[in-house]
Amino acid sequence: MGASPKNIVVIGAGQAGAQAVASLRQHGYDGTLTLVGDEPAPPYQRPPLSKAYLKGELEADRLWIRPLEFYDDNRIELVTGVAATAIDTHARHVELSSRARLPFDALVIATGARPRKLPVPGAQLDGVLDLRTLADVDRLKPRLVPGVRLVVVGAGYIGLEAAAVAVKLGVHVTVLEAAPRVLGRVAGPAISRFYEEIHRAAGVDLRVGVKLDGFEGDTRITGVRLADAGTIPCDLVLVGIGVMPNIEIAQTAGIVVGDGIQADGDARTTHPDIYAIGDVARRPLVHYGREGRLESVHNAIEGGKIAAAAILGQPAPALEAPWFWSDQYDLKLQTAGLWTGADEMVIRGDPATRAFAVFYLKEGRVLAVDAVNSGPEFIVGKKLTAASSRIEPAVLADKSISMKDIGAKAVS
Repeated sequence: MGASPKNIVVIGAGQAGAQAVASLRQHGYDGTLTLVGDEPAPPYQRPPLSKAYLKGELEADRLWIRPLEFYDDNRIELVTGVAATAIDTHARHVELSSRARLPFDALVIATGARPRKLPVPGAQLDGVLDLRTLADVDRLKPRLVPGVRLVVVGAGYIGLEAAAVAVKLGVHVTVLEAAPRVLGRVAGPAISRFYEEIHRAAGVDLRVGVKLDGFEGDTRITGVRLADAGTIPCDLVLVGIGVMPNIEIAQTAGIVVGDGIQADGDARTTHPDIYAIGDVARRPLVHYGREGRLESVHNAIEGGKIAAAAILGQPAPALEAPWFWSDQYDLKLQTAGLWTGADEMVIRGDPATRAFAVFYLKEGRVLAVDAVNSGPEFIVGKKLTAASSRIEPAVLADKSISMKDIGAKAVS
């Protein structure tokens, strides 16, 4: 794009969209700027939904990414409770569910993702819930009372975080996972074993390698039917089996999509003036030499900064290695990098102490780190991961050597 655009529209008012509009103003954009979200709330943080907000430790307004006055003060038109329904790339406008049309010179798609549905009988029964939005948690939270029987389907971050909260509230919790271990997509076997033991010790009935046959009940859920192990009576089911990117609005506009909207290193889609960021975007993972779609706060923030810089013709921001976190009980799991493809795993510390880290290496170089209650391992590990540093496994495992010293000895 040559001249600075007069009208920029961002559709999707989550972490990525909120970062995009903030970065645009921060870097001097002075034109018309509109942020459109289909939820009634202003942009808010999603990670606390299955943690502090579900526990009742945060009020909703503590989730807001920015105070409401930020949008007025920065001349950002915030449109909430209205969905973007179509993109007309020829007339260059976005159509909204309110029937309004927003003209654009540059458009950012940050439509995020939606919960994946279980294709089994009874999935629409009352009491079968998701946990993705503020409204989802507001439906779930009042039902988590002592004595209630909750079945969580899926042992990823969301499922395990919700299970940890619920069991502490006196709820009878069963977690069902189809894979042979928990957190199988995001962490290695040592982390899986650790969290399986932690949840079982807390009173969670955790079952892996389980196949679901359907949900039972007339109008309300009364049980979860397993393929080969009878029925589990329950009052609530929380389904957390991953998400599907909201690519449809881009696809119908003729933009190339796959597992996400295809975007380049500048967050630009196959249309030169349309960008995709956050959970919905499939973009280059520069530290790993491949493309992928990431679901994380870091990815959302980074994508917003990248798109803003590209739209304004400014230098791209420095890129960090991907990072994630999960809070369960008194444990903070912090992850840097992507462990897939590792040919060696090094455990630093003793899992029995509830403070340890697992480093993942490929051909002697650090691919990723999972750190449980281990801040220095995460902080230094993130730098090692970004630099693809070469470290001797014995050095990583040696707790007598500080992480600061390990970082200083790293060879890029």
